[in-house]
Amino acid sequence: MKVDSAGLDVLSREECIELLSSTPIGRIVFTDRALPAVQPVVFCLDGEDIVIRTGGESKLAAATRHAVVAFEADDFDLRARTGWSVTAVGHARAVCDPAEIVRLSTLPLTAWAPGNLDHFILMRTEQISGRRIRG
Repeated sequence: MKVDSAGLDVLSREECIELLSSTPIGRIVFTDRALPAVQPVVFCLDGEDIVIRTGGESKLAAATRHAVVAFEADDFDLRARTGWSVTAVGHARAVCDPAEIVRLSTLPLTAWAPGNLDHFILMRTEQISGRRIRG
């Protein structure tokens, strides 16, 4: 296992994808009125793509159309002082194809927020990196 200069385990792409698939909550980083914005989201993976369901008129939906965004998810055990963090960067797009919307609707992606969440955002994981700390 490769270790970085801080003593953290450097995760492979495959490990990063596996860890992302183990948690339903992450944070998407996008640009809102020329400033960075971070929003927690429920997500799931479709292969290596990150899928988020939101309202079509939401700020997130508008900001991520054909934009480069970042995504981060993590999990930590405070008692054991262990955990991991994975960050991905890639292009996001609104899913418009009716057949793709039907397919994505079958994913285990349950929104926590109320409202009409009829819009899917798909983010390609073009770059991905992760670190793990062991207690």
